[in-house]
Amino acid sequence: MVKLFNLLPSSYSKLLSRYILSLSTKLLPPLTRPFSQRPTTTISMSINLRTHAFAGNPLRSCKPNRVEPFSPAAAHEALKTRIADSARESVSVELKVLPFRNGRPLASAASGDTWRLAWIRLEEMKGLLGADMSADSFVYLGSDADDDSVYWAIDVSRESGLVAEFGAMKLCFVELRTLMVATDWVDFKAMGNLAIAGHARAFLEWHNVSQFCGHCGKKAVLMEAGRRKQCSDESCKKRIYPRVDPVVIMLVIDRENDRALLSKQSRFVPRMWSCLAGFIEPGESLEEAVRRETWEETGIEVGEVVYHSSQPWPVGPNSMPCQLMVGFFAYAKSLEINVDKEELEDAQWHSREEVRKALTYTEYKKAQQTAAAKVEQMCKGVEKTHSLSTDFNVESGELAPMFVPGPFAIAHHLISSWAFPDQNVNGIECHSKQPSGSISNL
Repeated sequence: MVKLFNLLPSSYSKLLSRYILSLSTKLLPPLTRPFSQRPTTTISMSINLRTHAFAGNPLRSCKPNRVEPFSPAAAHEALKTRIADSARESVSVELKVLPFRNGRPLASAASGDTWRLAWIRLEEMKGLLGADMSADSFVYLGSDADDDSVYWAIDVSRESGLVAEFGAMKLCFVELRTLMVATDWVDFKAMGNLAIAGHARAFLEWHNVSQFCGHCGKKAVLMEAGRRKQCSDESCKKRIYPRVDPVVIMLVIDRENDRALLSKQSRFVPRMWSCLAGFIEPGESLEEAVRRETWEETGIEVGEVVYHSSQPWPVGPNSMPCQLMVGFFAYAKSLEINVDKEELEDAQWHSREEVRKALTYTEYKKAQQTAAAKVEQMCKGVEKTHSLSTDFNVESGELAPMFVPGPFAIAHHLISSWAFPDQNVNGIECHSKQPSGSISNL
């Protein structure tokens, strides 16, 4: 870059420097945004998110001071040795397994409206599954030098008897979306648990939908401890890697009238409004996808498109095991709305004040506590049904006219970033709770 600047005339280099600086301020906004602005009689709050929900997996951290003692291949060999029960003492590490059933991770309730992943020792899993347990049934999640543990995931959907076995241990398979809502988003350790569960679910669901080679149709076999697959046909041997489906999600903004475009779908809970979103088509850039999707769904023409942040989203349909939500601000060039009723139920412009009220009325903490209580009841074997949409009430006790997705969704942070552009103004910054000990506490 320095050489490039030296080759340019001084006038051009100055212009280029200003342009890069302006881009950096637009493309790299912080995730620290106010998420709730209470009335003047109460304290306003802001939240400092290190990462979005499902990101920041501690088992896949690339920090310089973190050492992963096992490669996937070495970890798989250790797993096979332990399953065979030969020379067990030669493998000194602890092997921990996270079982899944129909996409639901095994969880346990903890004190104080929290939950944690229910890691099962490999020897316990062997006792539950019997002699038929195979190393090829496991997917490698990562390892940690601090506690000499290697972490795995396994799909036990066909083992119906395990539900009662784990139930007797006060453990339960919980829908990942429920855990998502139940996660205290300022608890760094809890967010790490959620990221691990999301990563494991995405890998297991990918294995379920990629059992055969898409090129020749022959069976695909696991490679690198489940990190990839390969066609079993010697004449093909096509490598198969996990697929991530990119999705653009955008907050469309009317600069002139200080409004934002929010939409609702029939599948949404009542009163919830969110950002527009859509899949990227082949041969299309992210910016082009933002403009096309906005035009197709609402008839709004978009000009400038500015990147905000991205979020892995492993709670989509099983046919798409993991989506990557790529968030943008999109600035409208036209204002007349023409809703595609096949895609959306409605779309409307909302003033900044209306959006702030939506964020004010939504009691996200109450929803988190209610979902955490549901997890606790499920783990105790007393599942209580309730609708999460009824948890979002105004302080008077009446239903809010509208609300937006909670802090577990990138849509929330796009909306709140626009609604409260002056972060931490008259607010209290809510820092993440730091974990104590090593990954073994997960």
